[in-house]
Amino acid sequence: MGRKLPLAKSQAPRTACAPGLLRTGVVEKSGEVLAPAALTERVSWAADLVSGMATALLAEHWNDVDVDVLASGQDAGGRSLPSHAWMALRRLGWTTGPPHGVRVNDRIVRMAQEQSGRTLRSAKWRADLIAAVLRTWPGDPGKRTAQEWDAMRAAVADGQLLPSNVVKSRTRQITTFARKNHRMPVDVFELEPPPRMARTLLLSACDGQQATIERTDSPGHAILRLQLPTRPDPSSHRDWVWVACPVLLPPTVPDSAVLHLPTLRIHQGRVRVDLAYTHTVPKAARSGHTIALGVDWGLNTLLSAGAARLCDDGRITAPGAGAQFRAAGVLAKQHRLRRLSEHLHAKADRYRQLACGDETHPLAAKLAALSHEIGQVSSRRSNLNSALSWAAARWAVDQAVAAGASVIYIEDLRSMEASGMGRTMNTRFSQQVRGQIVDRLRHLAAEAGIAVVTVPARGTSRRCPQCLTPLRHRKAPDRPTVAGWKWAVCPDFECGWQGDRDQGAWRRIAARGLTHQARTVLVGSRRTMAIRSVVDSLDVRAVITPATATGQINRNDRSKTGPTRRRTTRPAPRRRRAPSPTGLTGPAGQRPEGQAHTDRIRPLRAAHRNQDVNAISTPALSHRPRGAALGAGFHLHAHATPPKWADPVPDDPPGRGFSMLTRDASRPL
Repeated sequence: MGRKLPLAKSQAPRTACAPGLLRTGVVEKSGEVLAPAALTERVSWAADLVSGMATALLAEHWNDVDVDVLASGQDAGGRSLPSHAWMALRRLGWTTGPPHGVRVNDRIVRMAQEQSGRTLRSAKWRADLIAAVLRTWPGDPGKRTAQEWDAMRAAVADGQLLPSNVVKSRTRQITTFARKNHRMPVDVFELEPPPRMARTLLLSACDGQQATIERTDSPGHAILRLQLPTRPDPSSHRDWVWVACPVLLPPTVPDSAVLHLPTLRIHQGRVRVDLAYTHTVPKAARSGHTIALGVDWGLNTLLSAGAARLCDDGRITAPGAGAQFRAAGVLAKQHRLRRLSEHLHAKADRYRQLACGDETHPLAAKLAALSHEIGQVSSRRSNLNSALSWAAARWAVDQAVAAGASVIYIEDLRSMEASGMGRTMNTRFSQQVRGQIVDRLRHLAAEAGIAVVTVPARGTSRRCPQCLTPLRHRKAPDRPTVAGWKWAVCPDFECGWQGDRDQGAWRRIAARGLTHQARTVLVGSRRTMAIRSVVDSLDVRAVITPATATGQINRNDRSKTGPTRRRTTRPAPRRRRAPSPTGLTGPAGQRPEGQAHTDRIRPLRAAHRNQDVNAISTPALSHRPRGAALGAGFHLHAHATPPKWADPVPDDPPGRGFSMLTRDASRPL
């Protein structure tokens, strides 16, 4: 199949990755059907061979000289090194091979060189950062002065954009090494041992002589052909056979997408497939936006978002009241799991101290059980963070599509460090999954052709979105004299704006992004969009014009602006005025009396917990974490404002489910 996609002028290629699973395989020569356990065993044999060669090659070149040579991009003759890591290593003469008596083909060696070459290239950034920290070592490692911060950032490439928490974590790492060894490390290669290589098969480094992948005639299916060993130590080429494995493509892979050779890895006794594919998406623009969605971070209210419109005369308006994604229950559960994990780690460390490495110690069995439990808790935390990040990202993209926005502006909090709010609140702020949410947001927004741009967070919650006057923060709207942080009030009498702190922040973020959109740049190898700095002359224009000033809302004019909603001629009373009949009057059954439910008495599973077609809503009662007992799981603990589409469709006919995909979101609100 072709490896290039035909592109229109408004389209762009996009490469993504989808998870999959290899369940079985067929040996082409003999026709033998491999069971899942047999296929997993053969893939693990090949992965062990690749991992062993990659580990030996990485340990041989884990030094500053070889990493600098590879990162320079030129060989000894001055020629540019290829972009593929395995080709660059072969140009430099860095080779490896299998153990004595084991026979592998050249493509297996390629995968080992590719894996170790990628690791060596990624070590260059860490090596430069550690060297800069060592050169500008502060007098007090716990607290740098302003001059020491300036010197540190000047010693690193793009140091002004480097988050401070990265520098502090490296400083703590060096301090720990110095405390144990009573001296400072020389470089990162003394500070860190060679990384452990994963047991994976990077088939992207191979060609058709090792693996191929093609679609089948059946939609959503493909065939992966690859050579696998028949024994853990193959001694000749006869010990390698071609195996055809059917692959079920996820529904996220379009039929027109170009498939690439995947990466195979062993996880929990099964062969996982990371399938890369390329397809066309609408091209996202860096500038020229008129409708933007501003997104602000919070704690219990994880995300607050709303749309802003840039008018032809340069004014910025906010046509809606905004929306919220509240995940207080999910974050509370995450906090409980974190405390449980810390307790288990402390207990396991104490058992290790008492056992002293003796496998026959009575505590050895308890330590093994604790280690298993720690792994289970870590998996629960990872799954919870992943579910939360996907849900929050999908919600934000739905809000942008419903508002007709072409860009999402989100504040950059990579360098934020929680302090001064107590141990519990500081930890909860630091444990949020902001990075995962932004990555998922970019992934989902690219499918709709929406740009995701990070903007500086300076002053977004401090100043009024309508007049830029410093806000006064109060505890609640009905307690205007009690200092707090949730409710913001503008002291300017002419402005008079007041509202939730986060609701004002997303207005500031959206207005700042629209006024600074010409300063959007592409950052890093991933080509992510960002506004790096704030220009004062542009920021003074980043204000939201009230709807009353633009003529959109006239509080004195109460004339009709649209058709009156149709009302039934016979409204249902709050309570039945007639008693229930004494017996059945026909096949229709008995009418319930009073306010009894007209449907089943006991709803199934989560149907009685305020969950509608949006799957997440606001409960009438206080939050009660009982999802595990009743089977609702994640959505019992997350509540969000549903997107308000431009043209709501009528209710579906009886017998058909509600579909949010039938709404027209091509026009803004």
